[in-house]
Amino acid sequence: MYRRHTQVTTVGGVRGFATTARGYEVLRDPALNKGTAFSASERAALGLDGLLPPVVTTELEPQLERAYGAYRMAPTDLAKHVYMWRLHDNDVTLFYALLQRHLLEMLPIVYDPVVGEAIERFSHVFTRPRGVFLSIDDPDSVEARLAAVGAGPDDVDLLVATDAEEILGIGDWGSNGIDISIGKLAVYTAAAGVDPHRVVPVVLDVGTDNERLLNDPLYLGCRHARVRGDRYDAFVEAYVAAVEKLFPNALLHWEDFGSSNARRILDRYRDRVPTFNDDMQGTGAIVTAGLLNAVALSGGSWADQRVVVLGGGTAGCGIADQARDQMVRAGLSEEDATRRIWIVDLPGLLTAEMRDGLLDYQRPYARPEEEVAELARTPCFPDRKAEGRWPAMAALRAKAAAGAGVIDLATTVAAVKPTILIGTSTCPGMFTEEIVGTMAASVQRPIVFPLSNPTVLHEATPEQLLRWTGGKALVATGAPFDDVELGGVTYRIGQANNAALYPGLGLGAVVARATRVSDAMILAAAEAVAGEADTSGPGASLLPSNADLRATSSVVAVAVVRAALEEGLARAEIDDPVEAVREAAWWPVYRPVEAV
Repeated sequence: MYRRHTQVTTVGGVRGFATTARGYEVLRDPALNKGTAFSASERAALGLDGLLPPVVTTELEPQLERAYGAYRMAPTDLAKHVYMWRLHDNDVTLFYALLQRHLLEMLPIVYDPVVGEAIERFSHVFTRPRGVFLSIDDPDSVEARLAAVGAGPDDVDLLVATDAEEILGIGDWGSNGIDISIGKLAVYTAAAGVDPHRVVPVVLDVGTDNERLLNDPLYLGCRHARVRGDRYDAFVEAYVAAVEKLFPNALLHWEDFGSSNARRILDRYRDRVPTFNDDMQGTGAIVTAGLLNAVALSGGSWADQRVVVLGGGTAGCGIADQARDQMVRAGLSEEDATRRIWIVDLPGLLTAEMRDGLLDYQRPYARPEEEVAELARTPCFPDRKAEGRWPAMAALRAKAAAGAGVIDLATTVAAVKPTILIGTSTCPGMFTEEIVGTMAASVQRPIVFPLSNPTVLHEATPEQLLRWTGGKALVATGAPFDDVELGGVTYRIGQANNAALYPGLGLGAVVARATRVSDAMILAAAEAVAGEADTSGPGASLLPSNADLRATSSVVAVAVVRAALEEGLARAEIDDPVEAVREAAWWPVYRPVEAV
């Protein structure tokens, strides 16, 4: 993508491209291709005369109309997804112009949830390769494979890498997971203006435990079980070291890593390189943004909150961590704040007796035995399939066989009387009328965030939560829901979609050339998102609309740059953060192409 052209600033300060490519080489480069928008002089200089229709269209509008018409003719969401990425492979600018014009309609098609279906079908519909495929079976080639993109040390701002162990809600999909990195970068560009010519999607192929893939003759990845342990860690280290050497200014984004690796990797590298895990930090931050507004509307203090989280994976514990940090900022000690958070996972409420089977980031939230000794327990017979991804499940099975039980969500809510109830379980219907009613009986404005997505996996619907509480609940969700009409009030349901936060956070880190992504920068992003929501009216949304992603992302980026400057983490010299963000933001407009 870099070998035959470079980005340059032309006369008059306009950014464009200089290229040695000619003829069809130009038209087949999606960064250079403008189709009928090439000027007469560009056509002559680049050898395009006769290779394009004679009409010159100086604006994108006719091309957008044709492209949208073709998009609408695609018969299924997956077909629309494939069409959009083939458009991307032909003309990057037109792809993003179309996506931005129809952002609310197309974002679910280009990324979540349709990207999940595309990942499942990846090896069967594979057309043009995108990104970098790194194999644990050839760790010595990591640097050479990254170098193959042809980029210089100052040419890459951001890499998104996945090992695809826990893709969205569909699990382990091996090398097919490259599509999650590609889609994530598309959101960075569409939502915040991160330059798409300066990013690299990566898959760390360490094998897969997905038997369907291992027995599929068309599967394109490493055909063996997922590698773990020291060999895995050495492979990740080889990737980080190669990025440090080749692209020393780049931000490393980790996406959809398994629960046993996500926090470990983040903790290992967060003080060494600018790095960010969206599943842990991004989800926690966007939920924090909604909670900041919800707690303010409830009239309570963060120091008085009691939080129950259903789902103790990377997302649930990431949210718990940031809620704990808010309580600390409100004056509690870290120990006291941690004790005000209860996590319920597959084996029920996390307790001290489970510690040997808990993941490192779950252990701080395990409740002392003396505290839960009198709570009722219910029988539990966990599915054996869960044992591989949740270390405590084998021990729990043994306890269940011996007649022991678990402390379930209903018992936990009745005992705790939480002010905040969060769902990241991917188990639909878990927030029942009885559980929500128990919570509402003790809390004037219960804060309930059913965040599992897609929509069919939500723990409860906003309509149910509002009806069960007489409109008192403060609700945000993980997937889009329509407004709810109740008692003459229209309740607008905010979506805790990471797309409102991580693109602006990434752009801000890139603009600042941050040496690392700090907790203060993430909090600044959360506060900026919260501030973009107008919560003044009855039934107002707790979070800003995704229709305003570019504006929200710009505000977030400025806040992040300021935080980086205040902490001394910015390598860039910036006098005006607003202007720095404005100048850095990429827009999908055709740029001059110069023949050299």
